[in-house]
Amino acid sequence: MLTHIADNLRLFLWALALALAVWLAAVISSDPDEVRIYPAPINIQIVGQDSGLIVTGNMPKQVEITLRAPRSVWDQLTAKPDSVRAILDLSGQKQGEHQLDLQIQVDERPVQTMKVNPASISVTLEPLVTQTFPLKLDVTGKPAVGYQAGSPAVDAEQVVVRGAKSLVSRVKQVNVSVNLDGAREGISASVPIIATDEAGRVVNGINLQPETARVTLPINQESGFRDMAVKVVVRGQVSDGYRLNNITVSPPVVTVYSSDPELVNSLPGAVETQPLDLHNVNSNINTHLGLNLPSGVSVIGDPNVTIQADISAIESSLTLSGEQVEITGLPGNMSAQISPTTVDVIISGPLPLLNTLTHQDVRITVDVTGLGEGTHQLTPTVQILISNLQVESILPETVEVILTSNPSPTPVH
Repeated sequence: MLTHIADNLRLFLWALALALAVWLAAVISSDPDEVRIYPAPINIQIVGQDSGLIVTGNMPKQVEITLRAPRSVWDQLTAKPDSVRAILDLSGQKQGEHQLDLQIQVDERPVQTMKVNPASISVTLEPLVTQTFPLKLDVTGKPAVGYQAGSPAVDAEQVVVRGAKSLVSRVKQVNVSVNLDGAREGISASVPIIATDEAGRVVNGINLQPETARVTLPINQESGFRDMAVKVVVRGQVSDGYRLNNITVSPPVVTVYSSDPELVNSLPGAVETQPLDLHNVNSNINTHLGLNLPSGVSVIGDPNVTIQADISAIESSLTLSGEQVEITGLPGNMSAQISPTTVDVIISGPLPLLNTLTHQDVRITVDVTGLGEGTHQLTPTVQILISNLQVESILPETVEVILTSNPSPTPVH
């Protein structure tokens, strides 16, 4: 009896194991495991850090993780970017350098972590210190001639520098800088604050409070000086068929001076140049002209200004009607019939060139090289013997060419 029960139990266990194996095989075949690199780098999360310490050095910010999971679990992992985390636990760690393993946390199951790159992290902890520095204003450069800078003002007197002890100890000065080179207007701007070491190099990796300071610095024009716009005086007209596109002057504003401030203040709003002669001009102009100023008034710097005049031909178009079409590439044993025999051509370009264009300057052809007997629709080619002219269109766009073979001559006996 006991032997019979034992035999039945043994058979039952074998049957259960076989059923379980079949079930597992079915599950695995329908949802196989896949080993993949997680598709996005995982940011390293730091926990347990002592508030009096700060991480320094070039510690990596992200890791690459290879996981093994069923395909259905992979779908869930990739759908939730925060389902995989890399934790760096600094609990109980003191000042100094430490080599610590990362803790990988995955919300979905079942998942096996196959590889972490890098698997461990080198971390340097330094004391977090705070130091206060006076804010220094550096003013460089000089305003434009005839201008004078007033007394500057800064809305902050001190800056709190916070960071790793090794970095804060390098800071020797905290300052803001403004450059007055060529300035004609007062300055009122928010300027970044920088911390520098003993050699004047910027110290990075620290926190500054505040990060910017507003600098105010008045700049005023001195008595007897005045900025004036330059007005170009033009005489004459450009050649027929051309147009004046633009005139530029450099510098557009000049500074004038007189020992008599009233004389300067009585001047009109702009100073005129000597006349620019455009009579019958048909090309660009680049020249220097003097300024018309009353006696006792002079220009600071170069007394001449540079004038550039942009002159171009007027663009237009014309139509040549009834232009004969020539056939090229016709073998001697074939004849051709073309329809229509003439076309209209619209040509565009500079008006002075168009005015010189004649029918002899235009040749229109169709090439039948290599074509056999039959009817062909061909696009004419237009050749213009005058450069800088363009073909806009051909009317009609195509012509019909009928090619036929010439009859062979009858032998004479």
